[in-house]
Amino acid sequence: MKPKTRTALTTITTMGLLALCAHAPAQAQKMSPGLWENTVTMKSQDGQMEAAMAKMQAELAKMPPEQRQKMAEMMGNSGIALAPGGGSTVRVCVSKESAEKMEPPEEMNGKCKRESFERSGNSIKFKMSCTNPPSTGTGEFTYSTDKAYKGKMLLESQAKGQAMRMEMTQQGKWISADCGALKSVGK
Repeated sequence: MKPKTRTALTTITTMGLLALCAHAPAQAQKMSPGLWENTVTMKSQDGQMEAAMAKMQAELAKMPPEQRQKMAEMMGNSGIALAPGGGSTVRVCVSKESAEKMEPPEEMNGKCKRESFERSGNSIKFKMSCTNPPSTGTGEFTYSTDKAYKGKMLLESQAKGQAMRMEMTQQGKWISADCGALKSVGK
C-alpha cells in the first residue's frame, strides 16, 4: 500500500474513531461497549480520495494471504478491523471505560486533537484538527439508541498548495459485547 494512500486512510479512520468515541446519546443513555461496525461513505471535491480508496481496496485484494494477515494484525493492534465484505466498513472495539466517559479523547494517535465538543440530547457536535496531513474537521452525530448512530463530517486540508474538501457520512451499529481478538481503542 502506498504511503499516501495509507496516510489518507489513517486520517479518515482517526477522524471516524474520534467521532465514534464521541459517544453522547441522550443524557441517561450510554454507548454500549464492545464491537461496533462503522460504514463510511466519502465524497471528495476532486474524486481523488474515492479513487485512492478503490485502489487501496484493489491492492489489498491482490496481496498474498500472509501479507493481508500482517495488515490485519497491524490494524487490529490499533483496534480496527476491516468488516466482512470490506469496502468502507471497519470494525472497532470500544472499551467499557471509553463508553462510560461519554466524550471524545483530547488527542488521538498524536496526529489529531479535539478543539471543541458539545452535546445536546442525543446529538453531539465537535471540531478537531490534525497535523499529518494538516487539516481541520467538524462533525455532527445523532444516536438513535445506545447501539446505533448516524452522522456526518467535513474535513478540509491543503495538498500541493490546493484546498481540499471531503464530506463523509457515517453510520455505526453495535455488533457484540465481545470484541474477540480485536483490541479496544479506548482506555
